This record gives sequence, C-alpha cells and structure tokens, in this order.
Amino acid sequence: MASPTPPCRSERRFASFPGLPALVLVAFLAGLSMSAALAGESFSFGVLSQRSPVLTAQYWNPIFDYVQRRTGIALVLKVARTGQESSDATEQGLYDFVYSNHIFRPRMAAANYQVILRPRDEAITGQVVTLAESPIRQLKDLEGKEVGFPSAAAFVGYAVPMDQLLRRNITVTPVFGGNQEGIMAQLKAGRVLAAGVNGQVMKSFAQREDLRYRVLWESAPFLNLPVAVHPRVPKSVADAVRKAIDGMDGDPEGQKILQAAANLIAQPPPYGFRASSPEEYRSYTDFYKNTRLKDLQ
Repeated sequence: MASPTPPCRSERRFASFPGLPALVLVAFLAGLSMSAALAGESFSFGVLSQRSPVLTAQYWNPIFDYVQRRTGIALVLKVARTGQESSDATEQGLYDFVYSNHIFRPRMAAANYQVILRPRDEAITGQVVTLAESPIRQLKDLEGKEVGFPSAAAFVGYAVPMDQLLRRNITVTPVFGGNQEGIMAQLKAGRVLAAGVNGQVMKSFAQREDLRYRVLWESAPFLNLPVAVHPRVPKSVADAVRKAIDGMDGDPEGQKILQAAANLIAQPPPYGFRASSPEEYRSYTDFYKNTRLKDLQ
C-alpha cells in the first residue's frame, strides 16, 4: 500500500459585498467558511497499522459514515503498510486526524497532534508471550535468542517490553513483523520463540485464531490508543468530530455500529469513545522520559 499523501485543500474565493457593514461581513464569511468545512471538505484519518488493512477498514469506515451523516464531515481512512511507515507519516503531519499512541514519542513534538478522544474499553498492556507448548518459561530463558516485535515504532509491543528486557540485562535479537498481527502470525507459525505484543490485540487475535499462548511478562496498564487532531484542522471541525464520536454509544444507531465493529476484533464492552485531553496520557510521556531504550524509531 502506498504511503499516505497529504490532504488536499480546496481554495475558497469570496466576492466583496459593497455597503455591507464590516462586522456583518466578517460574521457572514465565518459562517460560510464553517458551512463549507462541514459540508464537502474531507479530512484524512490515519489509523496505526496493527491489523490487516481490510479488517481496519471494516472497523473504521462504518464509524466514519456515521460521523459524515451527523456532521457533513468526510473522514478518509489512511492505513500505512507497517507500524513504522504509519509512525513516519504521523511525524510528518500527513494525517488530519490520527488514531495512534506514537504521537507521544519525543520525535513527534513538532507535529503537535492534540488528543481529543480516548477509547472507553480497557487499558492496554505490553506483554512478552510465547506459545503454550513452548519450552520458554520465563524472561531470562530468552537470553541470546530472537524475539519478535511488531516494529521498532510500537509502544506497548516494542518500547515497553524491550525496556523491561534491558532493565533485567537480558540481551535478545529483535525480529520485526511489520505490525501487531504480523508478528503474532509469525509466533503462531513457530518462526519466533516469543514476541512483544499489545496484550489486548494478542487476546483478540488468539480468540479468532484459536491460539493458546502463555504470558511471560506484562507491563503496567496504559490508556488505549487516542484519537488526536493536527493543529491545521479548524477547531470547529475537530469539535464536531469529537462530539459525534463521543456521542455514538448513547445513540441506538451509533451503539449498533460500535458493537458490530467490536465483534470484528473480539473487543469486549464498553464500546465507543469519550472526550479526552493530553493530560490523561501523561503515563506515555513519563515512560519516554525514563526509558532505557535509546534506539527509539
């Protein structure tokens, strides 16, 4: 899949209105601009590459359709081939909205994405897992061995478990699978003995694939991936999108869409999102301040 492309912006030209009071003209133009933003302009929505593009589209597109019918704002799904490519696109500010926890990395500061929503479902954890029948019983058994990870850009799938391995002076050789389910598939096939994963994604993958596995280590919880917005997006648009998604679980139609999406990935309730802010995600920035991992991508 090609890398995401920057969103296009349509030019807006306004004729002058002789004799119209300046204050009224300003108000008129502001209202006209808002109407144009809410009725016809599209905004890119990047989703961190964790699952297959098809499954990602099946999950998100019905939500985007709901938002457009409620607000007139068209959200266009963008999914990079790998977690690393998704992270690079986010760093470059190629997405108007993004569903990702990579925005908290120090290298993302210039992009300045701001959290507007958080999932209502359970917090996520980093895990190191192995197959149920594996001879690996504890982390120290991984010394000198290959361990799978989604990508060097993954937070709970790479940064968090690798930080723990470093703190225990356990040396491993990383093998990257492209995204979360990519490395889980390699674990299932026996290509790696163990893998660093997002515990929530691992659980749903195992349920779908009838895979038995054992958790060797699990981190403290972190809030699940947020929805964030780029500073170039008009506040009126960001507010409208936040309000529409925040209210989905309180609307019968919205709740039905959320439940259908959750069923695709074996996600338990509660469903939906709540308005949020960067302050709720401070545990991420605290981690990056204190991690022993230096090769952050």
